[in-house]
This record gives sequence, structure tokens and C-alpha cells, in this order.
Amino acid sequence: MAEAVAVQEELRSRVDLVGPGPSAPATVAGLDVAYAESGDLLAAAVTVLDTRTLEVVDRAVSVGRPAFAYVPGLFAFRELPALLAALDRLATRPELLVCDGHGLAHPRRFGLACHLGVVTDLPSIGVGKTPLVGVWTPPQAERGAWSPLRDGDEVVGRVLRTRSGVKPVFVSVGHRVSLDNAVAQVLALTPRHRLPETTRTADRLCRDALAAATRR
Repeated sequence: MAEAVAVQEELRSRVDLVGPGPSAPATVAGLDVAYAESGDLLAAAVTVLDTRTLEVVDRAVSVGRPAFAYVPGLFAFRELPALLAALDRLATRPELLVCDGHGLAHPRRFGLACHLGVVTDLPSIGVGKTPLVGVWTPPQAERGAWSPLRDGDEVVGRVLRTRSGVKPVFVSVGHRVSLDNAVAQVLALTPRHRLPETTRTADRLCRDALAAATRR
């Protein structure tokens, strides 16, 4: 565990929190992981979407064992090898990674989106369903409203309303993207639902892959 924390501390210095990142990427990838109930099997999935149509144009999965024990704050080490294996199987190199998780909004400011971004050198953002750190005031009820997510004196992300009257999501920078751009990209990826289409498609794919693996 101490070694993993040391790796996070070392890699954190490489994170680009300024960006600004692609303002109109042609392709965006969603990344997600599903776990068997036993906890000893996982399926990592990556879906690449055409941003004009939000249709899936490429996909890949990797099924295997978790690479690390479950430790809060070190989740990336558990999922990263399988996610990188899935990324390597793509025929399309996406212009932006959208992680089901957090980037800067992490106790050591180095969540999964930061880790993936630094390792792949791709622009990346984190979109969490629930917060890992920070305090906030609820944003206004309309779509597009947001409030800052603060941890101490630092703004580590934004609490973003992607659907009017629906629970917000928690957006943070991963690597090579500005926070303004991250929010703009999430809104572009949520025309109908609370979660980005990248997350929704990757979630379905990893669940299907896990179900197929457990039937074998």
C-alpha cells in the first residue's frame, strides 16, 4: 500500500490541470469496470463514441482478476491494468477519455482519471455518480447549473446538473483538460440522461462481458 501511495505521489507531478483539451473531439471514449459478486473477477470495457451521433464506433473489453486489493483512494491500481489492456485492443485512438470515477477530486488529487491520463498521455476527465471528497451546495435545478466542489480551500471539481430536477454528477479534471472544458464535454455527452453516453455504453459492455465470463 505504501508503494502504491508513493507511485501516486510521483505521478501526480505530471498531471496537466490546465489543458485546455479538445473543444470539439471527434471521438470520445468511456471506461468502466464491473465486478463479479465474489470480487475475484472483473471486466473492464472501453467504448469509443462518434461525438456527432453518439454512436459506438469501437469497443474492447478485458476480463481478469483485480490487480490490487480494495483500498479506498487506491482504486486505480485495482482497475488500471485491465482498462489499459482494453484500450490497447481498440482500433481507434480516442481524443478524450471519460472515466466512471474521479480525477482531481481525490484525497491525494490523483484519481483514476488522472492516473489513466498520465499513463496514456490522453486528455481525460472523471465523472462520478457520488463524491469521494469535498463539500458543495446543491446547484440550481436546471440542466447546466453547477456549483464548485471544494476540499478545504481548493476547488477540486464541479457538481453539475445534467438533467433538470435530477441528481447532479461530480466532474473533475483528469489530465490535459480544463475544468470548463470538462463540464462542456459532459453536457455534450448527456443529451437525454443523467450520465454521459460514454459511461452508459461502457457500463453495458462491461456488464455483458462479465456475465459471459461467469457463464463459462
